[in-house]
Amino acid sequence: MINYVIEDYLKLLEDAGLTVSFRLFGREKTPVTGLTYESGKSASGTLFVCKGALFKEAYLREAVDRGAVLYISETDYGLEDVPCILVKNVREAMPLLARMYYQIPKGALSCIGITGTKGKTTTAYYVKAIFDEHAKHTGGRPMACFTSVELYDGKERSPSRITTPESLELYRHFRNAYDSGISHVAMEVSSQALKYGRVQGISFDAGVFLNISEDHISPVEHKDFQDYFHSKLLLFRQVKTACVNLDSPFSRTILRHAAAAERIVTFGTAPGADICGYDLKTDQGKVEFRVKCPAFDGAFSLAMHGIFNVENALAAIAVAYSFGIPVEDMQAGLSRATVNGRMEEFQSRDGKIRAIVDFAHNGLSFEKIFETVKLEYPDFRVTAVFGCPGGKALNRRKDLGLVAGKYCSHVYLSTDDPGPERVQDICREIGGYLKEAGCSYECIPDREEAVGKAVRDAEEKTVILVLGKGSETSQKVGHKDIACRSDSEIVRDCLRKYDELSRQQF
Repeated sequence: MINYVIEDYLKLLEDAGLTVSFRLFGREKTPVTGLTYESGKSASGTLFVCKGALFKEAYLREAVDRGAVLYISETDYGLEDVPCILVKNVREAMPLLARMYYQIPKGALSCIGITGTKGKTTTAYYVKAIFDEHAKHTGGRPMACFTSVELYDGKERSPSRITTPESLELYRHFRNAYDSGISHVAMEVSSQALKYGRVQGISFDAGVFLNISEDHISPVEHKDFQDYFHSKLLLFRQVKTACVNLDSPFSRTILRHAAAAERIVTFGTAPGADICGYDLKTDQGKVEFRVKCPAFDGAFSLAMHGIFNVENALAAIAVAYSFGIPVEDMQAGLSRATVNGRMEEFQSRDGKIRAIVDFAHNGLSFEKIFETVKLEYPDFRVTAVFGCPGGKALNRRKDLGLVAGKYCSHVYLSTDDPGPERVQDICREIGGYLKEAGCSYECIPDREEAVGKAVRDAEEKTVILVLGKGSETSQKVGHKDIACRSDSEIVRDCLRKYDELSRQQF
C-alpha cells in the first residue's frame, strides 16, 4: 500500500467540506503509517482520531507519546508541535480516512448488508453457508463474515465487541479480506451503525431488511421507535439490490424506501413474494419447507431448530438468487448451517429436560422462540433464564416480562450485561411485568447458579430456555467486561451433573 502523507489527508477532508482549521508545523510530507482511535494502539507514524463523548485529552497525549504524527478532532487540544486537523464532524471524517488509508480497489469486494430487529446473525451465517458451498465448486475462498458473534476476514477470527464495528475497523477487515483473496462479505448492519455513519460510503451489492419492532429505545440509543425505524431505513441509500420481507407488518413503508435501490427482490410466505416460502413443517425440531421463485420450485431443510428461522433462510435465498447462485448450493448450505448460541438444544439422558440456548433478547425474538417451543414441545412445561442490559434498551424489560410471563410457568431472572445498574433492580422491574402476566419468578444474580437451579427444579418434562447471551463469554458490569462461561457451556455442565445424580439415584 502507498503511505499517504499528512497533506493528502488534509486535502481529503478539505474536498469533503469537513475541515474547520489545521496546524501542520511544516510536516505536510510526513508519511502516515497507522490509523486508530485507541491510544494504546498508537505507534510511530500513526494518525490518531479523537472520538467519543467520553474522550479525554489524556488519551491523545498517550497516543502522541507512542508516536502519533497527526490528530484529527472536533476539539483543539493545543498541543505544541503536534500537527492537527480540526473537523466539523469526526464521525463523517472516519470512513473517508479509513478508505484512503486502507486503499481497497473499487469493486474488489461484494458486500451484503443485513439489518432488522431479529435474525441478523442467523441470516448472515445462512448467507455465508450458501456462498461457501458455491465457493467449493467454483474455487473461491470462504466468505468473510462480520456479525455480533465474531469477525472473520480471512486473516483474523475474533469475538465481536459490537454488532457493526467502527469504520476504521471495518476497512481494516475489508483490506484483510481483499489481501486474502476473498471476494464476498456478509455483515450485520445495526441501527447505530447507520445512524452514526459507521458504514458510510460502503456500497452494498445486496441489502436485507428482515423485520422491525420496538427495540433499542433509550437515552443513549434511539429516542423513540420512529428514530430507530428511520435509522434502519437508511440502509437503502447505499444498496444495489434490496431484499425485503413481505411478511413484516411494516413492509409497505420498507418497500417505499427500498425503491431507492436499483432492484428489489421480495421474500416471505405472503402471496406475491419473489422468493415465496410455503408448506412449512416442523417435526422433532427438523424444519422443512418449499420455495417457489422465477428460477426454481424446490424443497429445503434447516439444520437449526425453530420454524421462525424460515424467515432468515428465505432472506438468504433471496440474496443468493440475486447473485445467480444455483439452487443446489442454497439447499446444501442451509441443510448444514448452524450458529453457536442460536437455537442450540441440549437434553438430559432421561429425556425429561430439554434446554435451549439462544441469543433472543427483545420482544419480537421472545415471541418467536416461545411460539416455536410451544409448537414443538406441546406437552412440556416451559421455564426460562434471562435478564436485561443496564442503561439501554429500557423498553425490553416490559416486553420480555410480558412475553415470558404469557408462556412460562416460572422464570429465573439473572445477569445480562447490567452495566451501570444493579442486577436486582433490573430483575425487580422485569418481575413486575411477569407478575402482571401471572407468572412466578425469582432473582438469582449469578447466571450459572440460575441455570443450575432451573435444571434442579425440573420435576416433570420441562423445556428450559436460556436466553440473551448465547455464545458470549463476557458480562458488562459497570464499565468493565468481566469474563464468564457461555450459556452453552453452563447448560452442558448442569445437565452433566443432573445425569450423574440421576444415575446414582437409580
